[in-house]
Amino acid sequence: MPSQALTPEFLETLPCLTPKARGTYYFDTEITGFAVEHRANGRATFYFRYRDAGKRVRLARIGAVDEISLIEARVLASRMKKMVAEGGDPKLEADRFKDIPTFAEFAAEHYLPHVKTRKRSWISDDSLLRNHILPVLGKHRLSRIRRSDVIALHNGMKHAGYAAATANRALVLISFMFNCAMRWEVMPMTPNPASGIEPFPDNGARERYLTQEEAQRLMAELETNPNRQACNIIKLLLFTGARKTEIMHARWEFVDFERRLLTVPLSKSGKARHIALSDAALDVLQSLPREPEIPWLFWNPNTGRPQDSIHHGWDTIRQRAGIPDVRLHDLRHSFASFLVNSGRSLYEVQKLLGHSNAKTTQRYAHLAPGALIEAANIVGHLVQAKPSVAAE
Repeated sequence: MPSQALTPEFLETLPCLTPKARGTYYFDTEITGFAVEHRANGRATFYFRYRDAGKRVRLARIGAVDEISLIEARVLASRMKKMVAEGGDPKLEADRFKDIPTFAEFAAEHYLPHVKTRKRSWISDDSLLRNHILPVLGKHRLSRIRRSDVIALHNGMKHAGYAAATANRALVLISFMFNCAMRWEVMPMTPNPASGIEPFPDNGARERYLTQEEAQRLMAELETNPNRQACNIIKLLLFTGARKTEIMHARWEFVDFERRLLTVPLSKSGKARHIALSDAALDVLQSLPREPEIPWLFWNPNTGRPQDSIHHGWDTIRQRAGIPDVRLHDLRHSFASFLVNSGRSLYEVQKLLGHSNAKTTQRYAHLAPGALIEAANIVGHLVQAKPSVAAE
């Protein structure tokens, strides 16, 4: 039986056989027992040949060449060889050599069950998978997905009109999932097909800050708008710089009126954080209605559960206030903007916003150019000051 270095190039150029010819086995020169059978009908299959405990020659099927990659077949052949050396029998223990799962199978059976217990944003991952990634890559085995497939998906999302940030998030998720699959030994260590693909420039990213006049118009609308629950949520967002869910899912037991703190047991950083309550924030909290059986500050009267969204109420309020482009999260940016422009330090802003990394807060450094110019002028004033004349 011929020996042959099994390479992708060789598999692509397997010689044609006559209809009456018998199948030919080509045995790999690297892994003893690893072979590919080439049949007269043109199909080819990977096998591993070995001797069992009774010294009989056995063939364990690994998979068809058009269904399993050469790299994957080599890994399985190596595992079978190790099993035989340890006294095992690959044909009797075939369940240990199942094919590498499809991307959809890996997502459902491995990835999502893992991140649901460890990643607070797993719902975003699930949405990206269902809407964008699985329709394109879901049916392909992990080992069969190529860099060109990932590039095509990434480009396809952009051409379909999705924002650059959305397409880039899909790219990051695919790369992370492949790293998980290799780290968890679901697939062999291979180059990550999503690694090194350049993300799209996110020119649409922006941070909107309310001016003082816009904030005053907003406050005027909040005082008169009939949707009192939405108004109170919006006030607290503006007065505290908190994230939307930190306010909408807050419970009364987390409010410390004496220390003027609202505790978030599990923040975005994965740790507890304490939100400072200003006089204005305390006034809002003290005006809220309370129900003995309801633990939340804000709740849905139909379900008794915390509110999930105030989008409709907020959209009406911002339209009436003349700020239709402002998002709820922009209130957090505005909170930081007002602080920086009033001369407060970035360190104070970092603590109030709950940023674990000072670099995240650095985005607001440009908001107070006047303060920086004033600081720079100190040097000019000092060196250009006329020396005092010593008294005689």
